[in-house]
Amino acid sequence: MVAAAVVGLVVMVVNWLLAHWWVLIVVLVLSLLAGAGWLANRQQRARWEAVRAQGLRYGLAQLDALHHARFEEAVRELMRRDGCNNAQRVGGRGDLGADVKATDPYGRRWVIQCKHRRNGARGSAVGTPDLQVLNGTARQVHGADVAVIVTNGRVSGPAVAFAKQQRLHVVDRQMLAVWASGSRPLWELLRAVPPPRRPTPLS
Repeated sequence: MVAAAVVGLVVMVVNWLLAHWWVLIVVLVLSLLAGAGWLANRQQRARWEAVRAQGLRYGLAQLDALHHARFEEAVRELMRRDGCNNAQRVGGRGDLGADVKATDPYGRRWVIQCKHRRNGARGSAVGTPDLQVLNGTARQVHGADVAVIVTNGRVSGPAVAFAKQQRLHVVDRQMLAVWASGSRPLWELLRAVPPPRRPTPLS
């Protein structure tokens, strides 16, 4: 009986729609308008997000005040601003020396280790052991083309020398200030960055 009632109801609805075909046209038009509105709204949000990302700036005082996890998120957002749409924060326990990973518009894989110092330049210097961890995992474990350590503090002289020997990149407080408060991507600020992996409209 239930099945018969359902079939009967379906038949009635179909017959009614056939008799009032214009209703289908109205529904279709309304659906198209709603879809167009949703698509336009989504595109507008994407444009707003792009504008916001292009205008992203951080001052050193802002970065100094962050929790270390928020500092990693800020670095991720800066990479996204620079065009690394897949930039992600992976820092945490067991991160194996990678706090942020990203692929730039030229196809290069970036692995970034972040070292936040609560006292900024007055905090302890980033030393060679920190860079040794990055050097041991960035390329072998994470497949990095570019391995970077970013800090809002200082980097010791031996650590800088080690970085040059091992083709690691150091973003100290001074370079971080330029990168975070400007609009130039990090690969334009660093020296000896590997060439693009693939041709792109930007290359």
